[in-house]
Amino acid sequence: MMDDNNPEIQQFFNTGSANPTFNETDAEFVRVIEDLIDALIMKNVIRHTDLPVAAQQKMTARKGLRSRLQGALNLLEDDDQII
Repeated sequence: MMDDNNPEIQQFFNTGSANPTFNETDAEFVRVIEDLIDALIMKNVIRHTDLPVAAQQKMTARKGLRSRLQGALNLLEDDDQII
C-alpha cells in the first residue's frame, strides 16, 4: 500500500497544484449545464419531461439538494421583523 503523501499519488490526484483539476472543473461545468437546461425549460424550448427519466430524477434531486443548502445558508431571509 502506498502512503497518501507519496509523490506519485499526489501527482495522480494533482493535489496542491495551481491548475484546477478535472473534478473541480467538472463540478463547475455540471452547474453550467444545469443552468442551461433550466433556461431552455423556462423559455419552453424543451420540457422537463423531454429529458430521459434518469436525467429528470437527477435534475430533481440536485434541485432539492441546492434548495436545502440555500435554505440552510439563508436562515434569516424570511424574517422581516425588526427587533
